[in-house]
Amino acid sequence: MKETNHSWYFVERPTGEPDADCFELREEAVPEPADGELLVRVEYLSVDPYMRGRMRDSESYAEPWDVGDVLKGGVVGEVVESTSEQYDDGDLVTGEGTWAEYSVLDADDVAPVDPTIADPPAYLGVLGMPGRTAYFGLLDVGDPTPSDTVVVSGAAGAVGSIVGQIATLSGCRVVGFAGSDEKTDWLTEDLGFDAAINYKETDDYEAALAEAAPDGVDVYYDNVGGPITDAVFTNLNLDARVAVCGQIAHYNDESVPTGPRKLPLLIATRAKVEGLLVADYATRFGEASERLATWVASGEIEHRESVVEGLENAPDAFLGLFSGDNIGKQVVHLTSSPR
Repeated sequence: MKETNHSWYFVERPTGEPDADCFELREEAVPEPADGELLVRVEYLSVDPYMRGRMRDSESYAEPWDVGDVLKGGVVGEVVESTSEQYDDGDLVTGEGTWAEYSVLDADDVAPVDPTIADPPAYLGVLGMPGRTAYFGLLDVGDPTPSDTVVVSGAAGAVGSIVGQIATLSGCRVVGFAGSDEKTDWLTEDLGFDAAINYKETDDYEAALAEAAPDGVDVYYDNVGGPITDAVFTNLNLDARVAVCGQIAHYNDESVPTGPRKLPLLIATRAKVEGLLVADYATRFGEASERLATWVASGEIEHRESVVEGLENAPDAFLGLFSGDNIGKQVVHLTSSPR
C-alpha cells in the first residue's frame, strides 16, 4: 500500500458549464478505517451527470457539495484493510466512495463484486446504479406491455442503453435518440433497437420520430429534456407513460428555459408524467440486481464502458459527459491499481 493518497476536491462552484477550475488534486495521508469500515484501493470510479446538480448551492434530491469537499461517487476496488467481519482483505467490493486512490467505505453500505458475472467496471453501470435506474424507471414507471412503442432519449448512455434492451426483452418496439452515427449504429446493430435517430444530424425531430415510430409513442424514457422531449410529447399516444429520469440538456442552465408549452397535449392523451429517483426503490435493489445479473450472464443484455485512464483525468471524464464523449457508462480506471 502506498504511503500517500491523491484525492480530488471541489474548489469552485461553476457558472454554466463546469471546467477544470472547479477541481483540485491534493496529496494527503491514506485514511484509516474506523470500526465497521473498509479501506479500499480504488480500481474504478464512476462519473455521472447527476453530479452537476451537487455542484449547485441549492437543495436537491442529492445533497450539494460544499466548496472544499472531497468529490464523491461510486467506486469498485479491493479491500486492503477491513475492520468488519463482513469482508476480508482482498475482497472486491463496490459502493459510494471518493475520487481518490484509497477510500474508506462503511461495510454495511457496500456490495461484493463477482468478476465471473461481468468485469468490475460493469458494477458501476449495468450492475450498479444506472442499471437499477433503468430497471425501475422502465418497468415500474413506464409499465410497458408487449407491442408498445418505447422511445428513449440519451439512448447510448449508461441508463438509456439498458432501458432500450429491457424494453426489447419486454416485447416492445424501441426507438432511441443519440448523438452520433457510431452511437445509433451501436443501438440498432448490437443492442436490438428497432430504430435510432442521430439528433445532431436531424433538423426536424418530430418528423424523424413520426417516421421511426409511425404508431405513436406509448412509453417515453426521458434522460435529456429540451427539444427532443418537446418533439416526443407531440407524438404521445392515449394513456402514454413518461418517465423523467434526467434533464442533461438543462443541467448547465443558469435560468429556467422557456420553450413551447406542451402540457395541453397531456389533456387529450391522458398521459402520465412521473419523475424517477432510484433511491426510492432501495428496498428492492436486490430484485433488480438479480435480474440484471441474469440477463448479463446470459448475454441477453449487453453493456459497454467508456474508460478514461488515470485518476488525474477524472475531471475530464466528468466534463466529457456534457459533450457526449461516452458510449455506455463513463468510468475512470486508476492505472496504479494492480488489476
